[in-house]
Amino acid sequence: LNNLPDSLTEKMKELHESSKRNNKLILNIAINYGGRAEIVDALKSITLKIEEKKLNIEEINENTIRDNLYTHNLPDPDLLIRTAGEMRISNFMIWQIAYAELWVTPVFWPDFDENNLIEAIRNFQKRVRKYGGKI
Repeated sequence: LNNLPDSLTEKMKELHESSKRNNKLILNIAINYGGRAEIVDALKSITLKIEEKKLNIEEINENTIRDNLYTHNLPDPDLLIRTAGEMRISNFMIWQIAYAELWVTPVFWPDFDENNLIEAIRNFQKRVRKYGGKI
């Protein structure tokens, strides 16, 4: 939050405080974030654990990588909403969205409102989740 305007930083801190007991929906807001950089940082962390003999290379699996991501304490997203009609993931949570459902809207982010969110959720609720498999 260091590079954001003070007014926005204060609002985000207030929002964090008011929602800290929330245990249902999680909204991730990524600012100056890159999925590739996150994976590189996870690999550096894993490498350090191997060098320090805290981890054996044979023990590395998907959970090891997940446990070293920035979002290690959060569930993977179920739904990725892409605004502005963009048909790309833009280096966003590339590990975590492996099985997320995508919903694309032509609405730009500043104009995205509650009605757009409800539309995305209703669309999502009608889907059959496949998690990478065929049904």
